[in-house]
Order: sequence, then C-alpha cells, then structure tokens
Amino acid sequence: MTYRVRSAEQRRAEIQERAAAMGIDDAFIAHLVDTFYTRVRAHERLGPIFAGAIEDWDEHLPKMKDFWSSVAMSTGRYSGKPVLAHQKLSGAAQEDFAVWLGLFEQTVHDLAPSPDVIPYFMERAQRIAESLKLAMFTLPSLRKSSEP
Repeated sequence: MTYRVRSAEQRRAEIQERAAAMGIDDAFIAHLVDTFYTRVRAHERLGPIFAGAIEDWDEHLPKMKDFWSSVAMSTGRYSGKPVLAHQKLSGAAQEDFAVWLGLFEQTVHDLAPSPDVIPYFMERAQRIAESLKLAMFTLPSLRKSSEP
C-alpha cells in the first residue's frame, strides 16, 4: 500500500479544487444555507426546536455559511464549537437527526449545481450528524452510568 504525504496546505488546495470543479462556491453555500434554514424554520418538528435555541437568525446564518464553507471548501472560516451550540437544542431527540438529514438531503438535491454535489455534501452531513448524536446522547449517558 502506498501513502501520499501532503501538507495541510496541499490538502486544502485539493479540496478547494474539487469543490470548485463541482460548482461549490460561496454563492451556492449561501443559497443552500438560506434555503435549508427557511425549510427548518417552517418544519413542524424542527422549527420549534430551532426557534427555542436561536434568538437571532441574522447572526446565526452567517455562522452556518462559514461552517459549511469550512466543511465543503476547507476555507477555515468557521471556528465555533458545534457540539456546544447543538446542546442548546432542548427538546431535540436522536430521531430528529434523521429528519434533519432528510430535509438537508432534499435541499441539496434541489439546489445542487452538479450531481456529484449530493453525495459530497451528504457524506459530510451524515458524519456531522453522527458526531453530534454521539456527543449529545450517547456520551452523556455513558458518563452518568459510570458515576458512583
């Protein structure tokens, strides 16, 4: 097996080139985030959960655009703590992540500038959802069960 050693800068450049080749840019990310969160806010289950945690959408949406540009294009613009932010979603259940993913997938499908964008985003979204579920639901219960 051969491994190719690259610097972080080279890896970032490769991700940015791949994203650009698929049509992923800041304009697409902005449209995706705006459309997705419009749908989240209107959703009968997700809307109230997010409304209880996000007071200022005008402040929140730019953070989400920075987050997704970092995830999809390796821009490094997001420096927040997603787990802490999502722990504010009181009333959220593990099952809500499947709803969130379904809504996100539909939005990506509706807006994708090329077919390759759908699996590219969904692979990342699924990893993020699994990580958040683990942090929000599994790890806290493991900590409680190990306490004397």
